[in-house]
Amino acid sequence: MSDFSSIDDVMKRLRAHDYVTDRRAATTVFLAGKMDKPVLVEGPAGVGKTELAKVLALALDTELIRLQCYEGLDEAKALYEWAYPKQLLYTQILRDKIGEVTAGSESLADAVDRLGKQEDAFFSERFLLARPLLSAIRAEKRVVLLIDEVDRADAEFEAFLLELLSDFQVSVPELGTIKAKAVPLVILTSNNAREMTDALKRRCLHLHLDYPDATRETEIIRARLPHTDAKITADVVRVIQAIRKLDLKKRPSISETLDWARALTLLGAKSLDANMVTETLNLILKYEGDIEQAQSKLDSLIS
Repeated sequence: MSDFSSIDDVMKRLRAHDYVTDRRAATTVFLAGKMDKPVLVEGPAGVGKTELAKVLALALDTELIRLQCYEGLDEAKALYEWAYPKQLLYTQILRDKIGEVTAGSESLADAVDRLGKQEDAFFSERFLLARPLLSAIRAEKRVVLLIDEVDRADAEFEAFLLELLSDFQVSVPELGTIKAKAVPLVILTSNNAREMTDALKRRCLHLHLDYPDATRETEIIRARLPHTDAKITADVVRVIQAIRKLDLKKRPSISETLDWARALTLLGAKSLDANMVTETLNLILKYEGDIEQAQSKLDSLIS
């Protein structure tokens, strides 16, 4: 499938895969594709940042390549590694064949030169293990590259990303510079565990995703769970929206809204009353203190 032709095309094709977005986000995605710019998507956990990249790959009918970031992530795990066990096996084969390689040498220097010519074979494509970043650069057609939770990686790794995001090329000392055959659509996500540097932000279009308003959350439930009773959908959205206004350790995410609506359907609920909310609060609130706080405000939440 071709790249997006318009902002409306972005919204339509994402919606076809049950991802409900607003025009601001669709505009950012459209421009990212046209300008070959990465998108830094920030916001609280559970608002659809990672899902956006997954659905973009589906909408564009292309591969999703994902790099999950974590503390201590380095270039070797993100870019490439050499297959040392295979290289060791090759040295054993060369050792067995050393007589054939040096046969006819007129001097020790000549024999050493012949052996030296075999060194390039140890650092050739056959021994290269491409990790997510290199895989995205070498892809024959545009892929979606998801660099997930980049805020969990160290600042040193963030600095390493700058060359990639500026020129879409990487340097492999043994092979040279590898430029992208097709510039990937890059989505970086951040839960704001730490502030991203200005250098990284300059290279990206910025998109902040927050919890949806009641209208869009209703649309999301209808898109993902079309068989959910309309009354249950309305009740779930109303209560979830009210719960998110409480001073909680962790506010319910969109995925937890969907889990709750699905669970209530399985339980045969026709509406949300105090007993049903009490029995199922643990589906949307994951800390006991949050549950107790919501329980203390139950009357106002369901009214």
